Amino acid sequence: MTSTRPSTAYKQRLRGWLSYAFASEVFVVVSLTLFLPICLEQFARDNGFLQPEKTEPCSSLSGAASASADVRCAVKIGWLWIDTASFSLYVYSISVALQALTVISMGSIADRPLYRKPLLLTFAAIGAFSAILFLPLSSASPLWPVSALLAICANVGFGASVVAMNAYLPSLARDSPEVVQVSSDFPSSCESRSEDAAVDAGADGELEHLEEVSAPLLGYPTHASASQSNYNIALSRATSRISSLGIASGYGAGIILLLVALIPVTRMHGSTFSLRLAIGLSGIWWVVFSIPAAIWLPNAANDEDSSVESGATKLESNWTFTSEITAAWKRLGVMLRWREIKRLQHTFRYLAAWFLLSDGFTTITSTAILFGKTTLRMDSSSLILIGAITPTLGIIGSLVFPSLQRKFLWSNLQVLVLLVTMVSLIPAYGCLGFLPIFKGDARFGGLTTQGEMFGLAVYFGFAYGAFQSYARAFYAELLPPGEEARWYGLFSITDKSSSFVGPLIVGLIADSTGNIRYAFFFLVFMVWAAVPVLLSVNVDKGRQDARDYVSRRALVGE
Repeated sequence: MTSTRPSTAYKQRLRGWLSYAFASEVFVVVSLTLFLPICLEQFARDNGFLQPEKTEPCSSLSGAASASADVRCAVKIGWLWIDTASFSLYVYSISVALQALTVISMGSIADRPLYRKPLLLTFAAIGAFSAILFLPLSSASPLWPVSALLAICANVGFGASVVAMNAYLPSLARDSPEVVQVSSDFPSSCESRSEDAAVDAGADGELEHLEEVSAPLLGYPTHASASQSNYNIALSRATSRISSLGIASGYGAGIILLLVALIPVTRMHGSTFSLRLAIGLSGIWWVVFSIPAAIWLPNAANDEDSSVESGATKLESNWTFTSEITAAWKRLGVMLRWREIKRLQHTFRYLAAWFLLSDGFTTITSTAILFGKTTLRMDSSSLILIGAITPTLGIIGSLVFPSLQRKFLWSNLQVLVLLVTMVSLIPAYGCLGFLPIFKGDARFGGLTTQGEMFGLAVYFGFAYGAFQSYARAFYAELLPPGEEARWYGLFSITDKSSSFVGPLIVGLIADSTGNIRYAFFFLVFMVWAAVPVLLSVNVDKGRQDARDYVSRRALVGE
């Protein structure tokens, strides 16, 4: 199949894919998790008024007064007064909700080689230039609310472009040297996948249409031969290896730019312009390093693969964006029918736990940054340092826990529960700050000092990096063979659709109480609520259910 493809062409495609990971992940590490929430809060504060009178500008506070945790600022958006600490949380919630809608709608389009690269570059341009436009936008300008719109567009652009980027991953894994070597042992197996597709195409009309628009990117494997089993193992390892390279390159790029941004932010004493500069730099980085991706990633002409679009050939002549978007939503509806949920109950149990965990972990990150700025009064350079510590320890954690797993013979589920328990201790520790012993002369404890934030950044990063690795690896054990792309799409949708809930509730808590520390109670509950759901997953039963699911579909065309 791909054995005739020159190795230099494959290396070029891989470099193009990695270059986009190197370009885009910087926006997440530098802006989305660090500077955007700080900058949006600062924009709101620069235009806000002290509560409860709401007559004196927040900018009139002296340094000492500003350091008081009892001082509250509110900004008027339209007719509504919003706590400045909640403003960025609301913006983030809206952006993630719109990102989820966009990702669902354009996922099938990204599977088409003809539109994949233009789609990636278009959304990359939207996201990158939205970040760059923070540079000329001053908080003193009457147009300052546009910052919320720019933040939303940047996040939506990032999420949509990553969907297009991930669509290249299956073909990169199939064409990797180790997979090509294994596939040479059974060249006819690739042709058998199209025969399987033909069997499904003869099913009832509804599923025929469903398979036409959602055929798995990795094809339909045959389960009868040991060669096919070896092929699947090699393909899985290649996919994990390439994906890990992308994550590592993205984290590395983010750390580099964070250290660069530390210079102007420190010299400008964390001014609003220095925050805008950091966000703008992430956009510039995004544009510059997307150029190699635009050059090296293949166009449709040199990326044609019949297995990619085997189910869509009948629709090629009358294909439209509207029909593809409609089909994507219909496909999602079929996957979420109660009949499908019962057949793959352990897969869906894990998705339910993932819904809570992904939202909880994301909200812990954004809440901690705002808590450090608004409650602990940490300066921007300290927050940047925390932003650099977390991904650095994430890389270390993702390497250490597999070694611990081999040594103590832990299962993936046991490691996941351990990591979730570790992370839940962070908001629980923050709740201790309400105890009288930590409100008096105590200089340490209950997350009441800036030094504790640095220690928790090390702790959280170490656990979170491993959590991301094991969350995907555990899910892979529960997937119907040959339908990995569809179900990883649902995994991504679950992540995106849940990520607006936590920030929204934390924003409401901060608005109603005037103290963002109360949100730690909610975060403890959210993370711990996922543990019993996670423990109810039977991996062996889920794996067998997934195999039976594919067999049933192949036999009866369900």
